[in-house]
Amino acid sequence: MISFAPAPVLLRWFAPFASAFTAPTLRGVLVLIAGTILTPGRRTVTAALSILGLRELASFTTFHRVLNRNRWAPRDLAGRLLHQLVETFVPEGPVVMAIDETIERRWGSRIRARGIYRDPVRSSHGHFVKTSGLRWISLMLVTPIPWAGRVWALPFLTVLAPSERYAHERGHRHKLLMSMPIESSSEAPK
Repeated sequence: MISFAPAPVLLRWFAPFASAFTAPTLRGVLVLIAGTILTPGRRTVTAALSILGLRELASFTTFHRVLNRNRWAPRDLAGRLLHQLVETFVPEGPVVMAIDETIERRWGSRIRARGIYRDPVRSSHGHFVKTSGLRWISLMLVTPIPWAGRVWALPFLTVLAPSERYAHERGHRHKLLMSMPIESSSEAPK
């Protein structure tokens, strides 16, 4: 059994998301959230448990299973998070969304969904640089943050966009990503 009692403020903050998890998974999620908030440097499962004094638990792998095996619905949680963000930052609208992709440079025989993509950081209009890795697509709410005095993009959902090769190997249809920005307006074009 986990000898960790989450702070009441963490329980209140996480209340809108709690019903998406089973009771055992929720206990693990709360431990990982508390540890991640307190951890300086790289935020790994090991670091989160270490900062809480739980690194030597015999059930250490239970916390890794929260992220890679336990059943919970990430899209449901993303919808709940988006609802909370809109309610907090733009209750009167307008709701502005952004989509961004990033390449996580990973190698190894167990990283099968990786592909070769254009490196947006090292490429320019006249110079094309390729890189290997995992492509992630992030959806964000773009909103002014009052205490920061600027506009932030707050991510609420990030999904893996596997390579075309990976999709074909599994018999799936590869879904193409749009390469042009999407603009939506209630006004007719002039």
